[in-house]
This record gives sequence, structure tokens and C-alpha cells, in this order.
Amino acid sequence: MKVIIAEKPSVAREIAKVFGANTKREGYIEGKGYTFTWAFGHLLQLAPPQEYGYYRWSVQNLPMLPQKFKLCIRKVSSKEGVVDDPAAKKQLDVIKKLFDEATEIIVATDAGREGELIFRYIYYYLKCKKPFKRLWISSQTDEAIKEGFRNLKPGGDYDTLFNSAHCRSQSDWLVGMNATQALSLASCTRSVLSLGRVQTPTLAMICARYLENKNFVPELYYQVAIQVDKDGQLFRAISVKSYKNRAEAEQVLERVEDVAAGFANGGNILSVEAKPRKEPPPLLHDLSSLQQEANKRKGFTADQTLGILQHLYENKLVTYPRTGSRYIGDDVFATVPQLIAGFTGHALFGKQATILTESKLNKRSVNAKKVTDHHAILPTGERAYTLSTDQQAIYDMVVGRMLEAFHGECVKEITKITVKSGEDFTASGTVVAVPGWRAVFNDKDEEKKDEENAALPKVVKGENLPITNKAVLDKQTKPKALYNEASLLKALETAGKEIEDDELRYAMKDSGLGTPATRASIIETLIKRNYIIREKKNLVPTATGLSVYGVVKDQQIAQAELTGSWEKRLEEIRSGASVAAFQQEIQNYTRSITSEMLRAGEVLRQKSKEPAGKH
Repeated sequence: MKVIIAEKPSVAREIAKVFGANTKREGYIEGKGYTFTWAFGHLLQLAPPQEYGYYRWSVQNLPMLPQKFKLCIRKVSSKEGVVDDPAAKKQLDVIKKLFDEATEIIVATDAGREGELIFRYIYYYLKCKKPFKRLWISSQTDEAIKEGFRNLKPGGDYDTLFNSAHCRSQSDWLVGMNATQALSLASCTRSVLSLGRVQTPTLAMICARYLENKNFVPELYYQVAIQVDKDGQLFRAISVKSYKNRAEAEQVLERVEDVAAGFANGGNILSVEAKPRKEPPPLLHDLSSLQQEANKRKGFTADQTLGILQHLYENKLVTYPRTGSRYIGDDVFATVPQLIAGFTGHALFGKQATILTESKLNKRSVNAKKVTDHHAILPTGERAYTLSTDQQAIYDMVVGRMLEAFHGECVKEITKITVKSGEDFTASGTVVAVPGWRAVFNDKDEEKKDEENAALPKVVKGENLPITNKAVLDKQTKPKALYNEASLLKALETAGKEIEDDELRYAMKDSGLGTPATRASIIETLIKRNYIIREKKNLVPTATGLSVYGVVKDQQIAQAELTGSWEKRLEEIRSGASVAAFQQEIQNYTRSITSEMLRAGEVLRQKSKEPAGKH
């Protein structure tokens, strides 16, 4: 008998349906010579400190460095305290029985790092020795599942993926457990000051931006604006220079030669530059970029977007959601024309889909070398029925981005006019000559954000034009905006480096904080721990979050680039790099940050009004 194990019951049911198996049992489905069972996400976790003999929180126990990590059943809180999750224990018993009876195991957990970890932890915890094969698919459509089963991979092909996942899990335990206990014990606070390998540098980024914004002192400066008349069509030009005091600006205003008709020169057109600017289409979505768009367009949290996308995936409407790639290979590109043709009747995108069926498709997003475990997110081509409003919105973003990505460039005419009237003034305007990919969503509001001004009238160098109005503009410098979920996700991709270019940012993705699949949970964890809150669209720290930041901001654990480099190391392990070397590095790091947190906690305790020794 072959046992197929999925990550969730819903996925197991879909796979069983493809096989024609429909006999339901307690914790599994059987039929056609197969049994189909499931986990509920992570049934197992690394054992807590007491399992290694660290029975109480004590500075003498630190740093805690288990020689060999143990697994235990997922824990839940109850009236009796923290206990094994009874639902997890029951399902593990079912899986053990099926594994014991199996001739072969087929792994159908999500095809990614965490999916591999979920299965391997179950496999090793149950001390199973049976051979297993891996189902590796990017779509849940019936055909994709059938094709995947025709091309099952040896389980050993994914050992390095498990090694990467296991190292991630161990490093999170070592850093989180030791740093949290060290800081909490040394500071003698009444509450646990939770720290983590990824959550702490993320908190540091949010707090640093908040304090920079809050403490920002705006500087006043002045510019002069003139209104120029070309045959009844008015346009505004702004002084090239800015002025630190109003008196200087007023002097420039006085030199502007003519607000009423009859004055001599008015504004003299010094130059007219008209240049085309080509905007390439955006890359296809990975999870992170889709979360950013959903936050900007609909105000969805990263966690909401991931949940909706996972639902669409399990209902066969989109490809694998937790991908970190924004590219597809030539094999997938071959299916794109048919996919696009399926949307020619779409209420929002029908016209643009029809145009694309008759056009040469842009291949900016086609590069097999940049595809990781899974390609970019695409619709599967299955018909979407009875979606909720939110589900439809996310689905439309996936479809719309596909059409944008394969569309032509947007071509704009950028015009810059320089006008002389005492001083030099400039006016810039834009005309969209060829909408290209921007026609898909036809975002007028988005375009206005991008452009400086509306179209300018035709003027000729050497012309003198009347100036009908003039004024001094009071302006002030602005701080960097507070992080919202979209801007934070973008910053996490590059460990805080501000990079606007999609491709440059993508090139740094392996050095970012967390992964596309984990960043939503990082934000939710910080909120759950009362370190940050959502304030309108922004993420702002609480008093507790700022207190923790104040203690750790200069310590290694808060350094985004250092922590981000670990993600790159984990990817290298995925490619076969040494596990032992990484584990040794993490142990050394753990010793270092434990000492740092003990010293930082002592400083915090000294500052506190609460007497020492209260714990």
C-alpha cells in the first residue's frame, strides 16, 4: 500500500479525488490501492528547554546549546498549563499506523522549505525507515497533480532542502530562547522580553523609522512660481533655485517681469526639451510583491493576502503562492498565450487580453536561471466561480499582473520648458504616447503620482509669453514616511536597503530578512507580542516595542544586514554548503548575543525604578 501525505486535509482530499479514492476514514481517505493522509501544518516542533534539562529560567543555564535537538508534539495552552496538542497527537497516531503498513510513502506537503520540514519532522519523530518519493508541483489543477505523480522524485533529492529548513529552525530556537531569557532575566522585568533572529531586526527597522519621523525637524525653504500664458493655455513653472529665507524669494518675485499686459518681455522661452521615456512592464508577482500591491490597492495585510492566495491555490485557481521568484522558464512561457486567451471575455481585462493574443509577448519575466523552487505566480486557467469580494480582488491582481508583464512598454513624452524672467524657471509635463502595460489597470491615480504635471502647450525657443500670475511658495522638508506593510515588505527584501528597481531588489532577495513565505508571520508576531500596532495604514511601535528597541538597537541581534546574510547562508545550504559550518557559526553567535543581552539587561535594570532581586 502506498501512503500519500499532504500538508492539509483540503489538499489530501483534492489529490484523493484525482485518484478516484473516496472512502473516508478517521484521519485519512483510502481507495484505488492508496491511502491519503495529512498533517495540520506543523504537528511537531523543536522541544522546549526543559526537555534538555533546563528546568527553570536561570542565568547559570545560559547559553543553552543542546548537543542534539529533540522533537516534541506541538504544544497548546490549557487549564492544566501547556500540554501536547490532542488533535496533533491523534493525527500523528493515524500517520504512524499508515506508515507502518506502507510499502512506499509519497510526500505531497507544500513543495518548499517549510513543507519539507513538516514531513521530515514527522518521518524522523516516528522513526520511520520506509522509502519515500517527493511530489513537486507548482499548481493544484488535476492535470498538474497527474503530471507530478508521473514524475515523482527520489526523496533524497530534497535532503539539502530539509537541511536548510532544519538549520533555520535550530537557529531560530537558539537565538530566540537564549536572547529572550538573557534579556528578561538580567533586566528583572515582570514580563518576558521576547527576541528573535528575524523579528528583532524587523522591530528595529520599524522603531528607527518611527523615531526618525517623530524627531524630524522640518526646514522651511521657498520657491517662486509663475503662471505662463500660451494662447490662452496656462502652465506653471517653478524657480530652479530654492531659497532659505523668504526675503530672497521676494526679491526674485520682484524681478519677474510682467504680471499685467503691456510689460516688456514677460517670460522668455530659453529651451524646450522633449524626450521619449520608455517604461518596461513590471515583473510577474512573487508572494512579496503581490502582498505589497494588495496593501497599496486594498489595504490588505500581508497575512490576509497570503491566506486568500493560499485559498485560491488550494482551489486550483493560481499557482504555488509562497514563491520567491518573479520569473518563469520557457516551458511555462509556452503555456502563456493559451492562459491569456482564456481572459478575453474578462470584465476588467478582456480588451487588453484580446490585444495581447494578437501581439508579440514581452519576455522580460522569462528567465529559467532566475526561477528558484517555484516560478512566479500565475493564474492556472481554471474558471473562477463564486469568489468573495476579497478573493476576487487578489485573483484579479494575479491576472492583471500577468497581462501587464507580457504587455509592451509604456512610452511617455517628457517635456521640459525653461523660462527666463529675472531668474530661470522650469515646467515639466508628460504625455503618454503609447500606454502599453499601463492600459491593463488604467490607473489614472497611480499615473498622477508618477508624473510631475499634465501636458504642456507647444512653445518655441525664443518666444516671449505673458506671465499672468506669480507667487512665493512656502515649502518644508519632509521626513521619511512611517512604514506601512507594503514599504516594510519591500525593505525586508533588501535588509533595509532602499532600492526601487525591481530587478536590483530581486538580486538581493537571498540576503533579505526572512522569506516571502515568512514575512507576514513576522509582522503578525510583532503585533501579537504588543511590540507594534497598526495605526491606520502604518505600522508603529508601542511603548513596549520602543523599550526593547532602546536596549537592543546597538546589539548584533538588531542588525538587519547581519541577520539577512543568514538567509543567504541557508540558501547556500539548500545548494549543498556545509551544515556543520553554519551550525558552529550560529552557536558562536548565540554565545555572543547571550552575553550582549545579559549586559544590556543589567543596564535596563539599573535604569529601572523597580528594585533589583524582585524575580
